[in-house]
Amino acid sequence: MSAPGTPPGEGAGPAVATVAAVVVTFNRRELLAEALAALLAQTRSPDRIVVVDNASADGTAAMVRERFPDADLMELPRNVGGAGGFAAGTARALQEGADLLWLLDDDTVPEPGALAALLDARTLGAGADGPPVLVASRVVWTDGRDHPMNTPRAKPRAPAAEWETARAAGCVPVRSASFVSVLVDAAAVRERGLPVADYFLWNDDFEFTTRLLRGRRGLYCPDSVAVHKTRVFGGTETDPGDRFFYEVRNKIWLFTGSPGLAPPERVLYAGATLRRWFRTFAASSDRAVLRGAMLRGVRAGVRARPRPTEALLREVGVDVPPRVRA
Repeated sequence: MSAPGTPPGEGAGPAVATVAAVVVTFNRRELLAEALAALLAQTRSPDRIVVVDNASADGTAAMVRERFPDADLMELPRNVGGAGGFAAGTARALQEGADLLWLLDDDTVPEPGALAALLDARTLGAGADGPPVLVASRVVWTDGRDHPMNTPRAKPRAPAAEWETARAAGCVPVRSASFVSVLVDAAAVRERGLPVADYFLWNDDFEFTTRLLRGRRGLYCPDSVAVHKTRVFGGTETDPGDRFFYEVRNKIWLFTGSPGLAPPERVLYAGATLRRWFRTFAASSDRAVLRGAMLRGVRAGVRARPRPTEALLREVGVDVPPRVRA
């Protein structure tokens, strides 16, 4: 890993932003090893790598200690899902003073120039309001096709000036992004808060990035490429089985409580969600399982709100920096 940049006010010339890569993993030891090797092979390496192990039982932690001893390994005592893992890893990176957070799943293998392209896009895409809050990579499957699960949502009705700034950087304005290779401004996270840990999985990245981007700019950078090594090629309408519970519960939480979406956007995205659910049911081979998961998700989403992230992380021994807004 490269040496951190010079802190502001010290030395000659402008400060270099420090980048912390945050990778969350659960029982995917070999995929994680491939992902971490790809991070170390970057033409511009991250200054720090935080690995959050969600209580894996396959020897993941031992592998990281043996093969990647410089990584900051967080061994959580129980599985808090991708949402809790990214909240924990982001909190650690903020505590260590990172300027930028590069968030990646454990089955994400970035190409060698992925981080350098994100940083270039952030610099070239700066406007009168400063750099964009986040820059997302192009995510492809193992055969090179764009992965439908991780396509950032283009920003509806983006102003002409915003499009012009994005095009100058070879990018597209976006309204949201996924946790499969996205570079996020740490200052924005300190202001608007961590991912909501209680989502456990699904929609946590959508909620988090729309919250960061509301009233601000984000970019999709096609020159930054990451391979998402999912077992199958498919989008969000692929039959999720019993895990449909999390999709339903978290969407209810998102549309009724998150500050990430303006009221007109809630209507727009809620309509798109219902259409996608219809397609999921139509393609399912076991609709009874989906119906049961949906009913449980509706009950959980209506009857309770997400637990505070700070409280949930405290249960697994992770402190939240005091400057991060609740």
